[in-house]
Amino acid sequence: MDRTALVLGASGGFGGQVALALQTAGWQVRRYSRGTDMAAAAKGAALIVNGLNPPAYHAWDRLIPEITASVIGAGRASGATLLVPGNVYPYGMEPASWGPDTPHRPTSRKGRIRAEMETRYRDAAEHGPRTILLRGGDFLLPGAPQMLMNRMILGKVARGRITALGPADVIHAYAYLPDMARAAVGLATLGDALPAYADIPFAGHAFTINDLAARVARLTGRPMQIVQFPLWFFTALSPVWELARELREMLYLNRHPHWLDPDPLRHWLPGFQDTPLDAVILAHLQALRLD
Repeated sequence: MDRTALVLGASGGFGGQVALALQTAGWQVRRYSRGTDMAAAAKGAALIVNGLNPPAYHAWDRLIPEITASVIGAGRASGATLLVPGNVYPYGMEPASWGPDTPHRPTSRKGRIRAEMETRYRDAAEHGPRTILLRGGDFLLPGAPQMLMNRMILGKVARGRITALGPADVIHAYAYLPDMARAAVGLATLGDALPAYADIPFAGHAFTINDLAARVARLTGRPMQIVQFPLWFFTALSPVWELARELREMLYLNRHPHWLDPDPLRHWLPGFQDTPLDAVILAHLQALRLD
């Protein structure tokens, strides 16, 4: 198969990591320039990676549908397969594990926006373009300040504190982006072996804040205290700070135990291996200069 990919949002977390993984696997990577003709940029590409995501959840109700329509249009014009990162928002409060057969019953505005987005990709795939939706939990990427793990949960680790946004014993799904990117490239190379619309969960790692604190303490040789973030902060600032308002809506995920089904990815990529969780945590600590 042709190995030319157009990466949208290549300066971001998902897009940047997939671009790197594609290059490592021998693909020719083009980086899309925002505001230019997406269909023209996709001409001759076998794969379009949609790493575009409005920062801080800004104007999702308007921008996500616009981005989705543009990406589908570029896929139709070029014949390229679409690679789209999915998240867990559409599942709402459904019991885990979560996978392709889990009903979409979103309980948040952003969950409804994402569920509608996925429906558009699924419907479009019936007549082209083919679409791979690789679904992960909260992204993990060492040194990336926009990631919740770096910004809040490990934000005070140098002072011996791990911050919890909910009960410390609730299991939560995470996707280590370098691993998720490798999985994305592996799936992209399967071509027509995949269904026209492939909804594939990336299980990654699922752990509790208690587990995280214990691992950090063991890796650093320092005791760690778990502290609860004052959730009233989000309520108080919601009227004047967009990000606080948007994060507040998703706090239920820190109270609802959830993880993703690993079996579909094992089926399609039987040899795939995740980076061990200790190594993932150590990479975060090293980025914070605490190891």
